[in-house]
Amino acid sequence: MTKILVIDDDAAINELIKVNLELAYYKVVCALDGNKGYALAKQELPDLIILDVMMPEVDGYTVAKRIRENESTKDIPIIMLTALNMLQNKVQGFNIGIDDYIVKPFEMEELLLRVKALLKRSNNIPKSVAVKEVLTKGDITLIPETYSVEIKGKQVKVTPIEFDIINLLMQNYGNMVSSAKILNDVWGYSSDDAVETIRVHMRHIRTKLDKISGGNKYIETIYGGGYRLVPEGVAAKAR
Repeated sequence: MTKILVIDDDAAINELIKVNLELAYYKVVCALDGNKGYALAKQELPDLIILDVMMPEVDGYTVAKRIRENESTKDIPIIMLTALNMLQNKVQGFNIGIDDYIVKPFEMEELLLRVKALLKRSNNIPKSVAVKEVLTKGDITLIPETYSVEIKGKQVKVTPIEFDIINLLMQNYGNMVSSAKILNDVWGYSSDDAVETIRVHMRHIRTKLDKISGGNKYIETIYGGGYRLVPEGVAAKAR
């Protein structure tokens, strides 16, 4: 049976999530603080972790960082629950390696959808793992062995999700890729409420590419539609 670890200092939220997950036939383990949650992650090795951000003593970011740094737990998918809806908070989570996030208050149906989609993604071969060969389009080279992007001899590391997004854009280079397609292909679900997830990741990817791009821009925003990769780059273009 699929096992899920819930880490939240609010006992009522813990119980609500536990009951609904068990009704969906998941086995659920709960922790009311970050230290116990991290200990249970190492002990139970769950298939997925639902992690709150704002907890006393040890916050969710610290717990997530410990999980990602531990060899036995580093690949466990994490959904972060947060009342912090600022862009920098989301970027901080994605920087650590959070797979998805849900802003409180949330609908239980939405949480169950995210859980199902993330478990499906992690149980299948991730696209980033399936990509074996170096892929080059224009100035951009995607290197799967090191999860790196190279532009004109300079490299920057990206996360597996960022890798998958860039790979999807490269496979469709020159054409617009809708936000719905990115969500479906990378996360395994489509939701109007989750478009912000794409925006956060795109901004994060652009920040990384800007460090090695020499001033060129490689991802164009098609407002109201999606995103397009411009492999040769442009010196000045609306994004």
